[in-house]
Amino acid sequence: MAQQDSELSERLAADLIDVERRFASELQSDLACVNDLVNHIERYRGKMLRPTLVLVTAMACVSTDGFPVNDSHRIVATVTEMVHMATLVHDDILDEAEMRRRGQTINNLSGNEAAVMLGDYLISHAYHLCSSIPDSDVSRMIADATNTVCEGELLQLHNRKNFNLTEQTYYDIIRRKTASLCGICCKLAAYLSKAQPHTADALYSYGEKLGIAFQIVDDVLDLLGDEQTVGKSLGRDLEKSKLTLPLIHYLNTADEADRNVMLSLLDQQRQTDLPEQTRHEQVGIIAGRLRQFGSVDYARDKAASLVEQAKLVVTEHLPESPAASLLISMADAVLSREF
Repeated sequence: MAQQDSELSERLAADLIDVERRFASELQSDLACVNDLVNHIERYRGKMLRPTLVLVTAMACVSTDGFPVNDSHRIVATVTEMVHMATLVHDDILDEAEMRRRGQTINNLSGNEAAVMLGDYLISHAYHLCSSIPDSDVSRMIADATNTVCEGELLQLHNRKNFNLTEQTYYDIIRRKTASLCGICCKLAAYLSKAQPHTADALYSYGEKLGIAFQIVDDVLDLLGDEQTVGKSLGRDLEKSKLTLPLIHYLNTADEADRNVMLSLLDQQRQTDLPEQTRHEQVGIIAGRLRQFGSVDYARDKAASLVEQAKLVVTEHLPESPAASLLISMADAVLSREF
């Protein structure tokens, strides 16, 4: 088993290097200004969750055939990373974020116009690359997931300043804007591995649940994380009046007096002339109330429950293998991010 684990790790590392190579090659331009921006977003790359989901799911689907990752899997892994990067570039514009992965965001570095066009450039190249896969259904499935991501962002924008936002609507937002892409990573990996349709659908559910849990944790980190540890601008959800699960829980369950105090704090946080130091202090006060009220633990418990559901999908639908075990470990890792 140890030898199998080592072989899987080596193959995964090699495949991820190939994804990085394809990413850079696809985006290469004859214009230096374009290449400068593309090179800068290399800093955005973290643990490459979405490409890893594609590759590990492919490995887990056919345990009797070694490591069944083919060229189409690697293309899909690259494409999903491009789509994800595009959403990050556009998100930073919407949030007016200044830092991502401990470096300047594109909008902060080169302005919103350049950031908008770079996001579009990433999307267009994603579909250019995806079109090299002979099976057109693959492109359609990725396009459908991307449409869903955009719908999620629009739904979130529509609900800014909605202090009566329900948990159901919040889950619908993050299911669309984050989890749908994670889900399609797993489903397409299974599809390209010739897995049964019910297995591919189950693995979509695994990716979706993992993605929802990931976004809940990310939303909590926006309130409680350390900016240097997390590596991006924090407190933007509050400034943009985007309600996340801890705040929704607090506002829906606190008594009238406590709710009014929180609404007053949120109103102050939205003031554009608020000094940066005061803004950070306000975030700390809000976070403290959420901790004391149990809203942070509530969100953490919801994320943990989703992780357990995701792991159950793996154990029920995939044979035991090092790759299946890695999918379980990836789900657990969602909760180990710094709160």
